[in-house]
Amino acid sequence: MTGRDGGAALGPGGLLDPVVILVRPQLAENIGACARAMGNGGLFHLRLVAPRDGWPQERAWRMASGADRILDSATVHGTVAEAVADLHRVLATCPRPRDVVKPLLTARAGAAALRDAAGRGLRAGVLFGPERAGLDAEDMAQADTLVRYPLAPGFDSLNLAQAVMVMAYEWWVAADGTPAAVLQTGVSRVADKGVLDGFVQHLVDELDASGFLRNAPKRAGMVRNLRHLFQRGEATEQEVRTLRGVVAMLSRGRMRRGRADDVTGDDATRDGVTLSDEPGNGK
Repeated sequence: MTGRDGGAALGPGGLLDPVVILVRPQLAENIGACARAMGNGGLFHLRLVAPRDGWPQERAWRMASGADRILDSATVHGTVAEAVADLHRVLATCPRPRDVVKPLLTARAGAAALRDAAGRGLRAGVLFGPERAGLDAEDMAQADTLVRYPLAPGFDSLNLAQAVMVMAYEWWVAADGTPAAVLQTGVSRVADKGVLDGFVQHLVDELDASGFLRNAPKRAGMVRNLRHLFQRGEATEQEVRTLRGVVAMLSRGRMRRGRADDVTGDDATRDGVTLSDEPGNGK
């Protein structure tokens, strides 16, 4: 059974990728939402243990938002023991404290354990319990490690798909090389220091010509403040070209008027802006 167009081109990343095992899931819609979460995190292998309403259920495909192939490949098992029989490591999500002597990991540490298992050639899976009550003691007896998410203690309620999404996300980012922060510049590149210095010199030349920097004792500090301003961020080459164009047009406008812009006061204050009063101005 598939969706209208067969869904996204999803497939297993590898035979050792973790298996998501939904134990006695109650609603087909939740199974579909779990498949969607798995696709987001690069997981593919789905096993269902005694789904309440049987399997397959068309409503699951409608909720999967294109993760059809995960549902198409899902297998059904009668018991948890049967579902984990071919696995070497089994983690069980445990939202509430239980009187069980087993290692207890966060989702992040659990994902690291899954990556470690895969790296050693071991197959692993994660058990998720029914929507209403979670895994029972017999279910958790099939696991070697428990996983509990560190959430706000006053409200730590997740639905089934959210629980799967957290583990899928942690699995993905554990091996993802995406930088924590980047400057998105589109087609333009970040301007190098030479480009920025050329712009600042252009600006300073025009400020000299206009008389804005005529206060000789304070000029060096004012120019340094301008350099600090434009060197502080990561301006793109296009932005620097735009600024050069602005300065050039202001200069042409001044020349067309046949005079320098009026400059009043020793602080070279114009339109309410005083560079000489800024810190580091050489006072």
